[in-house]
Amino acid sequence: MADCDLLIIGAGPAAWSCAMTARKRNLTCRVVAAPASTGWLQRADRVDNYPGLPAVSGRALLDIFERQAADLGAEIVHGQARLVQPMGEEYMVLVGNDILTCRALVLAMGAARPALLPGEEELLGKGISWCGTCDGMFYRDKQVAVLSAWDGGVEEAAFLANVAAQVDYYSLQPHDLPRDERIQLCPGKPLRLDRDGDGRILLHTSEGDAAYDGVFIFRPAVAPDRLLPGLALDGPFIRVDRRMACSLPRVYACGDCTGKPLQIAKAVGEGNIAAISAAEDLA
Repeated sequence: MADCDLLIIGAGPAAWSCAMTARKRNLTCRVVAAPASTGWLQRADRVDNYPGLPAVSGRALLDIFERQAADLGAEIVHGQARLVQPMGEEYMVLVGNDILTCRALVLAMGAARPALLPGEEELLGKGISWCGTCDGMFYRDKQVAVLSAWDGGVEEAAFLANVAAQVDYYSLQPHDLPRDERIQLCPGKPLRLDRDGDGRILLHTSEGDAAYDGVFIFRPAVAPDRLLPGLALDGPFIRVDRRMACSLPRVYACGDCTGKPLQIAKAVGEGNIAAISAAEDLA
């Protein structure tokens, strides 16, 4: 039995609007909110074009949305969704190190699409991984590197330190670094990745090169088609129809991840439509 009827990935206006409507349609609902959101709205000092709430800050607006969704019974799960896999009539979602299941899924993670290092995409699954929990055991007693753009990588590095013989940590963006004596902090900015003559992953940095059995890369955002393989895109955006339905059954998308205009009112409306569509299909 699934953990919930509807699981929503994202913590912006589209996600909270979707959660509110889902609860009004009597669906059990979980919202997966990354602990360190990088959305533009939370940094906006003043929003003047959202009806009914003039001159509100982006952070205050998000707090209002979240509180209203929670008051209606939406459950909030703090963590980063890292992988989605179909499982019969349900979807399995890896959130942090936990697995959640749902009957329907809504993608509302915004328009962030991280820039990859040269060589990263070509070697993904061939010595490079985006999930320590998924792939860490393949590197028991081996040498690995962690390249992280946020403090979510610190937890991953600690997990890998229980498995690998050596864990070297490189920072892609400024964040709080690990203080675990089992993890070696390395200088230098990662520049690109390829293979050396022995078949290991060669990491090129501004301070020199180093070879590893495996390299794990962590960022606060995952490209939609990497999060859910088989998802159809239009350029960088998720392809949807007027019901906000995607190319996969019982998967919907709303907000900035579906394309322009990147506006709060548009995101809220699409979140409402996605929840209604999910409720109709689940019925």
